[in-house]
Amino acid sequence: MSLSPAEIWDRVRHQARQSLPEQTYRTWLERTEAIAFENDTLIVGAPDLFAADWIERNHGDLLVSLSPVALGHPIKLRFKVNEERLARAQMDMFVAPPPAPIIAPQSAQQPRISTPLNQRYTFDQFVIGKSNDVAAAAAQAAAQAPGKVYNPLFIYGETGLGKTHLMQGIAHELLRRTPTLRLAYVGTEQFTNEFIGAIQAGAMGDFRRRFREIDLLLVDDVQFLKGKESTQEEFFHTFNAIYEGGRQIVLTSDRPPKEIPGLESRLVSRFEWGMVANIDSPDLEHRIAILKKKASLDHLELTIPDEVIEFIAQHVKSSVRELEGSIIKLLAYASLKHRDISVDLAREALRDKLRDAANSDFPDVPPTTITVATIQQVVAREWGVTPDGLRSKTRTKQLTVPRQVAMYLCRELLALQLVEIGNAFGGRDHSTVIHSLDRVAEDMNAEPTFTERVLKMRSMLETLRTTGQFGV
Repeated sequence: MSLSPAEIWDRVRHQARQSLPEQTYRTWLERTEAIAFENDTLIVGAPDLFAADWIERNHGDLLVSLSPVALGHPIKLRFKVNEERLARAQMDMFVAPPPAPIIAPQSAQQPRISTPLNQRYTFDQFVIGKSNDVAAAAAQAAAQAPGKVYNPLFIYGETGLGKTHLMQGIAHELLRRTPTLRLAYVGTEQFTNEFIGAIQAGAMGDFRRRFREIDLLLVDDVQFLKGKESTQEEFFHTFNAIYEGGRQIVLTSDRPPKEIPGLESRLVSRFEWGMVANIDSPDLEHRIAILKKKASLDHLELTIPDEVIEFIAQHVKSSVRELEGSIIKLLAYASLKHRDISVDLAREALRDKLRDAANSDFPDVPPTTITVATIQQVVAREWGVTPDGLRSKTRTKQLTVPRQVAMYLCRELLALQLVEIGNAFGGRDHSTVIHSLDRVAEDMNAEPTFTERVLKMRSMLETLRTTGQFGV
């Protein structure tokens, strides 16, 4: 009897659950689901792009190797985002707008198109602080009285600070009250592409009806209108039609209207008709609150201690997106290392982000100068072997120990993926790399002399990174 894709995946996952730590299984595999089985390849849907890539990179080989045990014959695996999940929240809470304008028609003859708004981008899940309180208040006011106050609402700020979250919050609130609301949510580049396509197809009438006969227009990144004269002309008339109809317009940009180069003065003046609100980078207390909210939404309160959240908030300052990404990276690292989350682990997992933060505070520090080859040379010299020996297939103890140390330092200092490390050391697979990392960590815990030796090389390399010269 042939098995369905779901049954095939359930059997493989059952085997994987016995081979992986429970936390790893629950974090990465529990929320996956089979999509199809074609040409001996099982296509598995993951919640988001990050998860699909992570599973394939770090657990793909193991899962494939388990298939003969689970099924009696081997299969191939491919991971992708399940299409029906594209409308759901992604692991990164700040995602780009959808790839095409999403319009919700009111006509009873035409079915409503589902709007792929991020379900987390609601007002109750937006963390308000001094950096964004004015923009948040304006967004809530626009949602309460669309087209009457703060129209248009123009929100600007650096990437990853929550502009899109507030924009979609307005849409969620209006849709909650009026499910038949006609709306369009589009990036400026997509508006331009749709406009060009309509000209080429001779369908400008349809294009104008789609964009002008709506109740809510949401446009991300209007700074990309610069220099596009025909698009600006069309957008000008679209803006006027919606505004004069008493309907709401919400725009976002990385700068205020007057600072957008190449933007026609008549558009600048219209963008400033309503409310122009800025979002700045959050301060420390605000960053802590954002991280705690993220942990609560993902049910991670018991997984991530408060001191770890405070540590991340103190060192990652650039954007909310960077904060969110730090949590994701920390969870992935803890799963890989099979360790509980702590400040020390966070320091290891986020060392590249911490280094970037330090360099932004001290801009005179030179950029990274070490490479895999540099690490291989330093370790080879310390052990009296050659870099080529570390990259060879030879497995004598004379080469195995320094090879493992070099892999460990590549992971620690360069934050390379397992596959990248394996490729740099003779094409070894990820399980060999994991074994090497674990073995070095165990030996460092058990042998003070070995630990001193590894730390000496690490210190030399870190000195090289910051000064351009080897430390003594």
